[in-house]
Amino acid sequence: MDKKYTIKDIAQMAGVSKGTVDRVLHNRGKVSPAALEKINEVLNVIDYEPNLIARNLKSTKVYRICVLLPDPVFDPYWLPCVNGIQDAIKEFKAYNVNIEIHYFNPESTKSFLKTNEAIVAQSPDAVLLTPLFHKETIEIIKQYDELGIMVNTFNNQVESSSIKSFVGQDLYKSGRVAASLMNLILPKGQIAIIHIDESLKNAVHMQEKERGFRSYFDEKNLSDFSLTTLKLKYSNIETKLPAFINENPGLSGIFITTSKAYQIASTLSNITDEKIVLIGYDLIDKNVSFLNQGLIHFLIHQNQKRQAYLGVSTLVEHFLFRKDIPETILLPIDIINVENASFYIS
Repeated sequence: MDKKYTIKDIAQMAGVSKGTVDRVLHNRGKVSPAALEKINEVLNVIDYEPNLIARNLKSTKVYRICVLLPDPVFDPYWLPCVNGIQDAIKEFKAYNVNIEIHYFNPESTKSFLKTNEAIVAQSPDAVLLTPLFHKETIEIIKQYDELGIMVNTFNNQVESSSIKSFVGQDLYKSGRVAASLMNLILPKGQIAIIHIDESLKNAVHMQEKERGFRSYFDEKNLSDFSLTTLKLKYSNIETKLPAFINENPGLSGIFITTSKAYQIASTLSNITDEKIVLIGYDLIDKNVSFLNQGLIHFLIHQNQKRQAYLGVSTLVEHFLFRKDIPETILLPIDIINVENASFYIS
């Protein structure tokens, strides 16, 4: 069996005092460069790994992690995120960590900033957020950085050197996956790329999906297809989509870049008997219902529950067990149809 080395053993091997070894292992107090070098040489030789779990149980430090999350009351897409965060809370409840969710209205920058103020007032060690509002997110990340608060992001990506980690999907590649699925079903035809409620807060991730979708057809020189972009708002889908269908009688496929494919499926079921291929995102209840009815053909699962869980758990494990946090964690792009949807729904 491998020998379990004590501080006394390490001190004797390095020719220093036990107190000096203790200061190095627990990163407290000053140690001379010569002593530090001797101790590190011994630690490398014996492949020393401290019992971080036991150390944490003895520690009185309580780490506070705040999650800045869109309220699922306004958009059910975010409900699985709550479940993922709750899973992390249960998993680490025996440790010195406090995880709190702070909700904001995803349609209100004022709500976003006000909720952020409440978080800052608590002086957390880290914050997990999804950057819905680009400009405001950049500003608060800068604020966190100045206050020494670590930041993880998930679902939507934003460029900032102050972000420790991003958890999500490769949106460009998910667009390409959607295009390949469309191409499997359709040999040719007109395809609409529909953005619903596109605004500054979510335009980037929609545009990345469209960019990937278009790149697939461009690279494969599929000239029998024509692609059109249509931007709709929730309030005008029932009027503008029928008009678009009437103006484009040859429409054979629609790619919806958000979780709101059900809105398109519902409207189409009321205005046409034509079979139009629909591909969208996310396993929210209304989408799954139309998937089971055969009105939505494929959904791309972004697994937002797993995203939120990993966003929190990597922070916890960093604080408790000194684990490195990956700069980027990309989840698989899961393709869901009526045959396998039940396996993903719990």
